[in-house]
Amino acid sequence: MTIHAIIWDIGGVLERTEDPAPRENLAKRLGIETRDLAHLIFGHTDNFRVQRGEISLEDHWKNVGDHLGLSEKDLPGIIEEFFAGDRLDTDLVEYIRELKHGHCTAVLSNYVSTLRYKITEVWQIDDAFNHLIISSEVGYMKPHPEIYSLALEMLGYAPEETVFIDDFVENIEGAGEVGIHGILFQNPEQVKAELNELIKR
Repeated sequence: MTIHAIIWDIGGVLERTEDPAPRENLAKRLGIETRDLAHLIFGHTDNFRVQRGEISLEDHWKNVGDHLGLSEKDLPGIIEEFFAGDRLDTDLVEYIRELKHGHCTAVLSNYVSTLRYKITEVWQIDDAFNHLIISSEVGYMKPHPEIYSLALEMLGYAPEETVFIDDFVENIEGAGEVGIHGILFQNPEQVKAELNELIKR
């Protein structure tokens, strides 16, 4: 069946850590392993409540600060430094803009409540997408089947008409459980090649 809808992850796909040094240096200065710091920042150690919208971002950062023994005034600088090596792949975004001429395009991301603002106001790339599905807004995270079902309902296409790109195997498998085609992101060139081949079928 023809592919009509293409869904993209953000973190690890469109927004990637191109320079790990700021994150590593920050962790060293704080006396914590980089992996453990990432788990704190992204909410792993709090059962991802902030990414499901169960607590506010402000409460999440307070919890992070309390865990690290940091004052409220220190947190903005810490957060900025942690993400200093992250970059938006503008070339890939431009490719999605081109795809949008003939396909429905969407974001499906496990992310905190700032993502919609980042897409629309900071990056100003919302024109590349027909829909934005964000875990903190809908209350479910990938790979929970409900978030894929919500995406399909919003896009209005059958699973077999839809393809999903993500950098985590478990999220691709979750999409597959509801019948959505999946492409595991490794690099932009690989994704473009696999997606172009799938679209041509």
